[in-house]
Amino acid sequence: MFKKILVPVDLAHIEAIQRALSTSADLARHYGAEVCYMAVTTSTPGTVARTPEEYEHKLEAFASGQEAVHGQKTSSRCINSPDPTADLDGLILKSIEAVGADLVVMATHLPRHLDAVMPSHGDRIASHTDVSVFLVRPA
Repeated sequence: MFKKILVPVDLAHIEAIQRALSTSADLARHYGAEVCYMAVTTSTPGTVARTPEEYEHKLEAFASGQEAVHGQKTSSRCINSPDPTADLDGLILKSIEAVGADLVVMATHLPRHLDAVMPSHGDRIASHTDVSVFLVRPA
């Protein structure tokens, strides 16, 4: 049913998205799908990496590690942006098309009143793409 699963990740907050990572691995195993881990970074030094190239290498290592643990084929897509927070939705939508994803698995937060004014990333992605979007809430 699914052939390629796109999973947006933030390497600085891997512990917060463990349920989404487990869910994407289970779905990939079930359907024999590839998982593409996608991340957005900046040119400025951050807590994970000092350069976009270093961040990309860490994302590739993360994807390889997930492949070794879960056994499904993985790939990675690292995008450099001057403002990852503002650009994230558009970059995820472009990545869906670029990698040929037919499912997006994203970590999300519990609903809040602020969501009526500023919808979550998952909400925006689901309403602007024709692929399936699976939002995984924290435990």
